[in-house]
Amino acid sequence: MIAVAEIEKMTLAERIKAMELLWRSISSEPGSVISPAWHREILRKRLARIKAGKAQFLTVAQLKKRLGQRRR
Repeated sequence: MIAVAEIEKMTLAERIKAMELLWRSISSEPGSVISPAWHREILRKRLARIKAGKAQFLTVAQLKKRLGQRRR
């Protein structure tokens, strides 16, 4: 197991690469990761809003702007 101190010594690029490698490993076994029930409930509600014509969609630019405003 890698220690937190070792991770903190890594550069940002190294940490991102490590995350990518971990995700590739985890996602190669999709049956081993079970989404919690609340994920399913959120998706069900979102799909219902789409079907009812009440969903609002954002472009990537709009999303970036919204997220940028949250940091302030």
